Amino acid sequence: MTTALTTGRPWRVIVLFSVPLLIGNVVQQLYHFVDAVVVGRQLGVDALAAVGATGSMLFLLLGFAWGLTSGFAIPTAQAFGARDYAAVRRSVAAGTILTGVCTLLLTVGAPPLTAPLLELLQTPAELMDDAIVFAQISFLGAGAMMFFNYLSAIIRAIGDSRTPLVFLTLACALNVVLVIVMVGPLGWGVGGAALATVVSQAISVLLCLEFVRRRMPVLHVRRSDWRVSRAELAEHLRLGLPMGFQASIIAIGTLSVQVALNELGADAVAAYTAASRVDGLAVALLQSLGLAVSMFVAQNHGGGRPDRIRRGVIQATWMSVGAAIVLGALLIAFGAMTVQLFIDEGSAEVVDLAAQMLAINGATYWILGILFVLRGALQGLGHTLIPTVTGVIELVMRVGAAVVLGSVFGFIGVAASNPLAWLGAVVVLVPAYIVAHRRLASTPVTPMVATPTTPIAVIGPTDGSMVVDAIVTQPIVLPAIAQGGATRRPRRFRFAPSRDKRRTRG
Repeated sequence: MTTALTTGRPWRVIVLFSVPLLIGNVVQQLYHFVDAVVVGRQLGVDALAAVGATGSMLFLLLGFAWGLTSGFAIPTAQAFGARDYAAVRRSVAAGTILTGVCTLLLTVGAPPLTAPLLELLQTPAELMDDAIVFAQISFLGAGAMMFFNYLSAIIRAIGDSRTPLVFLTLACALNVVLVIVMVGPLGWGVGGAALATVVSQAISVLLCLEFVRRRMPVLHVRRSDWRVSRAELAEHLRLGLPMGFQASIIAIGTLSVQVALNELGADAVAAYTAASRVDGLAVALLQSLGLAVSMFVAQNHGGGRPDRIRRGVIQATWMSVGAAIVLGALLIAFGAMTVQLFIDEGSAEVVDLAAQMLAINGATYWILGILFVLRGALQGLGHTLIPTVTGVIELVMRVGAAVVLGSVFGFIGVAASNPLAWLGAVVVLVPAYIVAHRRLASTPVTPMVATPTTPIAVIGPTDGSMVVDAIVTQPIVLPAIAQGGATRRPRRFRFAPSRDKRRTRG
């Protein structure tokens, strides 16, 4: 289902569009939340810390694969927008082949590297056995995650944003049930927690395939479609690799934080893991607003409505800051109480450390709210340099703060690395958007023209303030149209405004 964001009050359409994104984010975070609760309460603090110790390593490899497969859906969206359904099928075939190759490489190559990588990260000795088991099972089941993400991405690419949300919800609900059973009654430990994720995503892959078979004939690949050219494979890699590398850049920062935490011991790792689960729920709202702003700006930029962009971004910034203040206050007030869901009563030090991290993050959420909105606005305008630069700034600030402040102030110094990274990015984003805002003021409002598709959000994994996502802004080439014996040259479109050609000043 496509959505036009070029009519109506800007703040209202942004909020309404962000709701499905928010639900998806919250569902994902709730799974991680419940998973941590079950592991922490059933298996203890060390088991929770062991799972947390694998997070950055898994994000480095699986995050790259997730971003890669998400990018494979962009040519599918382009072909669908151009109404070239043969190209849609070839794109699906090419993406499936590349996803299969990536799965094979990851499944065969990653498990043997697990122990050496964990040692390189200076994982505490008491966590090593459980961490190795959790990581190896996750890598062996990587194919389920990759194909689930790829199928969800190509379904979104043809305009259906609700069905992937339904399957994501089913996968997370099944995951919660399986982790409770496998860790509790079956007693399979942290390996059961990892296996629950793999099994739930594998079942979701089968459900996605059945849905595509029954409801989406445009995605039915024929035998001849599998004969894809090298050029088509190269085009998919050209669009997928940058998203994979973006995830890798993010993961380098998390690896540095993980090393600093590991040096502080198992309690610090457990506290950071528990706090991150609670923090993820709060940040989900701000993430959703940022992506909604990106889509809003993209559509209105394509529709020649700079006036709506200016109003919408200002309104979204105030909404995001207001929501951030409320969320931060709740986190400061109830953070310790929430963390106690993960930790037994005998681990008061872990609870105290986690509560301190939540208080630091909660007090600075307003910076993160500004960051998401302004970065999303610049991405929607088609700017790539500044968002990339701010990502690098976040990486440098996060790594530097974690290493330097962690060695001086311990856990509090590591916890402060996130807000300092947000601040460094915002210092660059604010003047960059002010320049863009002024340029929009001098841009004339033009009548909206119907285009063949709307931008498609391709969503990937998140960490802190960074989201591996894409807005399909590449030009879409329409087939040549014969008129009166003549053939017009294809028109190229970048964004998709509403099909309503009337000028509307929502």
